[in-house]
Amino acid sequence: MPRAPRGTNDVLPAQQHYWEHVETEAESICKIFGFDRIRLPMFEDSSLFVRGIGEATDVVEKEMYTFLDRGGDSLTLLPEGTASVCRAYIQHGMHTMVQPVRLFYFSPIFRYERPQSGRYRQHHQFGVEALGSEDPIIDAEIIELARSFLNRLGLYDTTLFVNSIGCPTCRVPYGKILREYYQDKLDTMCQDCQSRYSRAPLRLLDCKKPTCQPLALDAPHTIDHLCSDCSQHWEQLLNYLSAINIPFEIRHSIVRGLDYYTKTVFEFQPNNEAGSQTTILAGGRYDGLISQIGGPSTPAIGFGSGIERLVMNIQALQARSPADNERPVVITAAGSVDQHILVQKAAELRSQNIYTTIVPSGKSMKAQMRYAGAINARFVIVLGEQELSSGVIQVKDMDSGSQEEISATSLPGHIISRLQSTQS
Repeated sequence: MPRAPRGTNDVLPAQQHYWEHVETEAESICKIFGFDRIRLPMFEDSSLFVRGIGEATDVVEKEMYTFLDRGGDSLTLLPEGTASVCRAYIQHGMHTMVQPVRLFYFSPIFRYERPQSGRYRQHHQFGVEALGSEDPIIDAEIIELARSFLNRLGLYDTTLFVNSIGCPTCRVPYGKILREYYQDKLDTMCQDCQSRYSRAPLRLLDCKKPTCQPLALDAPHTIDHLCSDCSQHWEQLLNYLSAINIPFEIRHSIVRGLDYYTKTVFEFQPNNEAGSQTTILAGGRYDGLISQIGGPSTPAIGFGSGIERLVMNIQALQARSPADNERPVVITAAGSVDQHILVQKAAELRSQNIYTTIVPSGKSMKAQMRYAGAINARFVIVLGEQELSSGVIQVKDMDSGSQEEISATSLPGHIISRLQSTQS
């Protein structure tokens, strides 16, 4: 009797509503945060992944589905989506667009792994990428989007684990410290880690083998060896997460399995055993990847989540959820307003399913209004020092050009009312 290849699955009609639910909620939350969909090819030139993911990674060494086509070119089925999005960013000149470029995708992913519950040789991934900003506010937004997405699926009971793995400047000295720590432990480590010791020491912290995990727990922490820029970025991110009431735990062993990650890395794990396979969404920064594969120096951050694993958790919990919106509300700052206030106001609006964007920091008011016009904003919220001290904010209607002053506490209700009145 013919069977599907090992590590692959048919999604039968009875399962479709779970998949549609995940995809609908993913598209809806991406719209609220201002992300547009991109569709990727299922295969790329093999060199893209060797250069981008890293030759010393398990993905490149052991897991890629690579073949020669009839023209003799080496091609690889997508083992992950980020490198393909970065290739598209370069190829289509997206660096000339309003930055950051916010993209999301759904794609089949292929890896030659040992099949087990929640892990397949072909799975389907929902991915989100923000390219063109190094501001830690974007990191907080990406994490907020991820958490909101999981909540919409009814997966409320999760823990966010975060870490910073620094940049090339602080990684070189940290790598030496890590090698010194592991030097007298090599004989007790697995064969893979013995190989990684000299080539990719950071990956030693990510080993899942029982012999190596206790060693990783006692290893020097990356966040204790960050350069000043990475340390400042890390502290700002934690402050932003606290400002929008996203609880988190610092987990020093999170480094992610691909060489392109820098600074922020994070994972969401369910606080129950119902879904098997602990991590259900993970991501991080990759500020050097685009230049590494031939593009301009471009900071970026994103995450991926396997749809099969999400469906397993939804089914186990019998979870469900809502919502949608159209043109963005843009948050701007007049003068030196504390960035935490911008993050908080955006979070208040998004919690009401209002598509909201914060203008990238460092722009003049004129440039902020140009940005709002460029992304077709419906309303612009102007947060000024003097007004905030009086408990008021300015709301500009971008269609009529009118501007009004409202109570800061009534902002979400006011915007909802205005949106409803324009739709009726």
